Amino acid sequence: MASPIGTVISADHSPNASQFSFVISSDIVRKGQFVSLESAEGRIIARVADVVKTNRYFERAESVTEFERGGKSLTEMFPAARWEYLVADAVALGVWHGTELLRAAYPPSPGTKVFLADPDILEHFFGMDMAKGMHLGRLEWHDVDVKLDMTRFLHKHLAILGISGSGKSHTVAALIEELLDRPKSSGQMAVIVIDTHGEYIGFAEDEKYRDKADVVLGRDFRIGVPGLGASMFSEFIPCMTSPQRRELNRLLALVNEEQRGTVFDLKDVLAKLDDDSVIKKGDTRSILYTYLYELENTYLFGGYDNPNLQKLARPGHLTVIDISDMTNLREKQIVVTYLGRKLFEARRAGAIPPFLLIVEEAHNFAPEGTRSERAFSRAIIEKMAREGRKFHACLCLVSQRPIHLSTTALSQCNTHLIMRVTNPYDIDHIGRSAEGLSADVLKTISSLRVGDALIVGEAVNFPLFLRVRQRKSKKSEKGIPLEAACMEWADTREKAADDAAAFV
Repeated sequence: MASPIGTVISADHSPNASQFSFVISSDIVRKGQFVSLESAEGRIIARVADVVKTNRYFERAESVTEFERGGKSLTEMFPAARWEYLVADAVALGVWHGTELLRAAYPPSPGTKVFLADPDILEHFFGMDMAKGMHLGRLEWHDVDVKLDMTRFLHKHLAILGISGSGKSHTVAALIEELLDRPKSSGQMAVIVIDTHGEYIGFAEDEKYRDKADVVLGRDFRIGVPGLGASMFSEFIPCMTSPQRRELNRLLALVNEEQRGTVFDLKDVLAKLDDDSVIKKGDTRSILYTYLYELENTYLFGGYDNPNLQKLARPGHLTVIDISDMTNLREKQIVVTYLGRKLFEARRAGAIPPFLLIVEEAHNFAPEGTRSERAFSRAIIEKMAREGRKFHACLCLVSQRPIHLSTTALSQCNTHLIMRVTNPYDIDHIGRSAEGLSADVLKTISSLRVGDALIVGEAVNFPLFLRVRQRKSKKSEKGIPLEAACMEWADTREKAADDAAAFV
């Protein structure tokens, strides 16, 4: 039988039904651990919210000062070391009855022995799926793998939040690995990533995953004009008026009729607009021409889609849309808008399998408080967040500035995976948008190590901290350390100088 790690003590207003303190008798107790103890209701499971070291001899500042005026420390005059002890403050999470979880409504008795929570109990207590769950890491301070049920984790959308360098991309890579490694018998999803920094292209270079991954570079991405209607164009151009949409719809119908059986692009539509006799020369024609001409100059529009829908969304397959070579935010928003709308409508019609769309730097594509003309991709992200779960169209929003991310979209993400966040405004925003975060848990977010994460929401019964596991896939070599970049630049300049000297 396991040895106790402490004993419940009486303190001001505790023990009560929601919290208690215990004096620690073991050196293995740490803040964030889960403990268990018996009560009149059953076995209470609690989280250690804090660990305090106290000593009765050092409780009064004036006494310490007066005794040590003679130059001797208090420990030399009194047996102070014998009165030093550790006290843990614990928050009761619930009462476990073997198969049933109840809210704690009755306090434990002073003198009750406290034990580390049993791993088997924790697996059930947090609602993990040890047979088919997605293995993301290990529960901090416990020998327990964190394996989450795919439906609970992803079905009602996921938000991954943390500052730059906190380990978000590493966590996303581990999530993708779990989905690609999943056997058919457990259910496979299609995975599509909007990769803003080229961090996931390594999947296509890794021998374990290259057969399950495709990379489409931003410069190769194309939107097929023959499949577009005026309503889709109006999403790219939110300021388009109803008369302009009506005329564009008529124009597209004419071009489709004339080009039946062949492909055409925006140049053909512009040529038709230039020759059209119905639209009078004036504001409507010139403005519509300007809109289409600007879209043509993005080089994103062509005669057919690349990638096509069948290649884009396949069960157990990853498609990385690498837009790191794009510098224009409007062009990136066009890509996100088109892909989001295309995937959502196809899934609603049952034309593609259930999918997970991962959007990196989501605050750039669904910003809060920005006019729709400058953030037109926000509309489809919010629509997918609100309605996607009905059709198993799942969304994962990754952001380093949650306060700048659409409140509508973030609030629809029923699971939050939170990594290190230091900005107090972001922390406050997370506290208001994520249910189940107590004050002591919220304070811990700013001190998380790289690779540590807090999961809260639909995926788990209670908030839990984990250490994200090591990734199995090849890491993209697109980014290099600062020192290497400095040396590379210096070597290039030195070589150029040598070549110039040799030429002279």
